[in-house]
Amino acid sequence: MQEKPLLAPPKPRGPSVFRQVPVRRYVSRITRHTLAVIMAGGRGERLKHLTDYRCKPATPFGGKFRIIDFVLSNCVNSGIRRISVMTQYKAHSLVQHIQRGWGYLRGEFDEFVEVIPAQQQLGNFWYRGTADSLYQNLQIIKLHHPRHVLVLAGDHIYKMDYGPMLAAHVEKRADITVGVVEVPREQATAFGVMSVDADYRITKFSEKPQDPEGIPGREQFALGSMGIYVFKANLLYRLLEEDAKRPDTNHDFGRNIIPAALGSLKVFAYPFTDSNTRVQHYWRDVGTVDAFYEANMELVHVDPELNIYDEDWPIWTYQRQYPPAKFVLDEEGRRGMAVNSMVSGGCIISGAHVNQSLLFSNVRVDERSYIERAVIFPDVRVGAGSVIKRAIVDTGAAVPPGTVIGVNPEEDARRFYMSEGGVALVTRDMAARLLKKG
Repeated sequence: MQEKPLLAPPKPRGPSVFRQVPVRRYVSRITRHTLAVIMAGGRGERLKHLTDYRCKPATPFGGKFRIIDFVLSNCVNSGIRRISVMTQYKAHSLVQHIQRGWGYLRGEFDEFVEVIPAQQQLGNFWYRGTADSLYQNLQIIKLHHPRHVLVLAGDHIYKMDYGPMLAAHVEKRADITVGVVEVPREQATAFGVMSVDADYRITKFSEKPQDPEGIPGREQFALGSMGIYVFKANLLYRLLEEDAKRPDTNHDFGRNIIPAALGSLKVFAYPFTDSNTRVQHYWRDVGTVDAFYEANMELVHVDPELNIYDEDWPIWTYQRQYPPAKFVLDEEGRRGMAVNSMVSGGCIISGAHVNQSLLFSNVRVDERSYIERAVIFPDVRVGAGSVIKRAIVDTGAAVPPGTVIGVNPEEDARRFYMSEGGVALVTRDMAARLLKKG
């Protein structure tokens, strides 16, 4: 894939070698010497039963992907092909997915996606914070001899070229650069919130403040951290080693490393906006059941904000090999059809009606069933005569014939998990209990 150039060439500083170097090569030289470290050990507790048997980054999303595919694709599409993924919580399906879908990089070219499990390398304890996860694996990181380390969260949905961010980091001679998004102030209590000067140098960093500070002139918004950090490698090593020696620390980037660096280091914010229009790009923290549901539902819109059909920035993933989706039967009351929906490979809609819904791979919907505004995970079976509305049905669930979901909230609350927004979450075990009662 051709590397995307910067919108403007770097400003020359003295006798720099970059004066005669084309912008594209300038960015590719930086990315080539960058190691991406993806923190993928999150429990995802706010996703409730969706993370009973998997970590948040391994959760299916968008009909055929896993959440972690977005950050991995961003790295590869940006020209960063040295990637370490740090796992911890319920990591089996995540490790399996990465092995199957991301093993195509060539080791002889120093390209890799390596999985680093939590190993209690420094004592009888697991990772004690985001910074500690890197510190416990510092020797592994040093073996790759990076000039820059790009620290990423593995549980957000977005498309981003990291090249311009890395270039801005180098051009400003920053010690640390933090990716930021604008979020409504009432939602910013869940973020690390920053104050910046006119050059976007960070003057204050507060982790999940009760009263977030607004942006001057736009007080209804705050600058929130995306969980993306660029460090000079040698500086990162020193900061991690110093933090590890402190007794009064959470060993966390947002709570400890970044705030402590503001007084003595050059720490800049990098806004995730269009360079020309300043409009913010798509970015979602799908940390709750409602946020996860809505982000999936957005994809079935006619013109969704997240374009997963973008050939210039593809989202790579592991795909099981299935035949095309199939719609069968064509008679009144038994017509196989899907309207304003996304239906993945291997699905068979047999005399059923699917409306404004997203079906993952290998879903079977039997006759006279009706599905509306639902997210149906892989390998689900929906029995004949069922009605499913405003719901998420987890992988492998067998919904018994005649089941009604999303019509009677009180009945649903007795059988399933109900989100604050009224979305019914149905797991395989919950569906199995329905079958036993029947």
